[in-house]
Amino acid sequence: METKFQKLLNRQIKFYDQERWDDVYYRISLLKKLKLTIEENEQDIVDALYKDFKKPAVEAYATEIFVVYKELNKFIKKIKSWQSRSLKSPSLINFPSTDYILHKPWGQCLIISPWNYPFQLAINPVIAALACGNTVMLKPSEFSPHTSQILKKLIEAVFPEEVAQVCIGDAKVASGLLKLKWNYIFFTGSVNVGKIVAKAAAEKLTPVTLELGGKNPCIVESSAKLAIAAKRIVWGKFINAGQTCIAPDYLIVHESIKNQLTQKIISEIRNFYGDQPINSPDFARIINKKHFERLTSLLKNQKEISFGGKFNEDELYISPSIITDPKLEDQVMQEEIFGPILPILSYTDENELNYIIKQHASPLSLYIFTENRVFAKKLLNKYEYGGAVINDTIVHFINERLPFGGVGSSGMGQYHGKFSFETFTRKTSVVDRKTWLDIKLKYAPYAGKLNWLKKVKKWLT
Repeated sequence: METKFQKLLNRQIKFYDQERWDDVYYRISLLKKLKLTIEENEQDIVDALYKDFKKPAVEAYATEIFVVYKELNKFIKKIKSWQSRSLKSPSLINFPSTDYILHKPWGQCLIISPWNYPFQLAINPVIAALACGNTVMLKPSEFSPHTSQILKKLIEAVFPEEVAQVCIGDAKVASGLLKLKWNYIFFTGSVNVGKIVAKAAAEKLTPVTLELGGKNPCIVESSAKLAIAAKRIVWGKFINAGQTCIAPDYLIVHESIKNQLTQKIISEIRNFYGDQPINSPDFARIINKKHFERLTSLLKNQKEISFGGKFNEDELYISPSIITDPKLEDQVMQEEIFGPILPILSYTDENELNYIIKQHASPLSLYIFTENRVFAKKLLNKYEYGGAVINDTIVHFINERLPFGGVGSSGMGQYHGKFSFETFTRKTSVVDRKTWLDIKLKYAPYAGKLNWLKKVKKWLT
């Protein structure tokens, strides 16, 4: 019996006009139309994000809409040249020939997106996949329903349903979609769900990109400029109420500057959000009650809350909070926090620093505040991480010329800009042999050819 999910997929099996969809200029025209449609609906997007979890308008524009415009502009400008065949030097043994690589779309792509940046983390991979000539089934998060409806509205207004569809629903819907055969799966979300996606993909040998998370360490060495470090840490940690996969999860501060830095961080929190952050228009809320209860349980289990620790269930509000010197076995140090709670640990030497960092393998991001370039270089070479920033936080996500992705438990695969193009296409090798000359060396009989091969091996290898 055909399931409702198979029916959705079957609509894409035969494109309404395959030849037209293969035309890069047609796809570019749709990307331009999408850009205009987003521009016309900017306020609706901002309003939807506010309804979902009171995301401030500036954050909504800067971290969602602006990022999407950058990706759209990049693909509109570059997709034709990126898609062009890449000529390669031919092998001498194949002389005469023309060798090149074709960049071909995978086909039908399933994209499952999260709730924390529900607009840009959904639509950016959709832009890339469609620009490359794939078709897309987007499953946005059920936890950000207003933004999901906007996504559905935008995509249905621009793209034919045979090319792009939005399937709204809960985890059961995602599970149903994962049972189908896809040519590529792109997932952004938690490590636990990422394992489920990877298992489903493996059963059908489907290639997959996993953008996950992890406990991102932020190391502050004794030479760091504390005033600017405090400001940049507070910004990166508490934007979106800490619900950012690349946010600093915890600080590891040299003991000689720990108290001083802590006070500067508290001062910057007040500068950002006032003495009562619950009244600040610039501080977002927790996405839902389940996530709120998980975060408040972390706070309730801590004795040393140096700052904040306040919450309001009716508003799903948790104040920017600082936990001083938690034990490594505490729950707050065992799982990714994904909220406005910042543990601050101290270290005395590199052995102690190394011990703390090694408690959590392969974070999505690594942050180092220092004026000691030797120290920074040593850490960059020593640890495994998806991306790193020296003397700031989360800004590596902004540059589309840098690949973004995790490693190990924080994910696999990379995207943004041209790296998204490489994700949503596969390289196909082509050798175009010419017929005006046919060297007989490779053909039998082989008598007398071995010695000749040995003589010319330096030209063939």
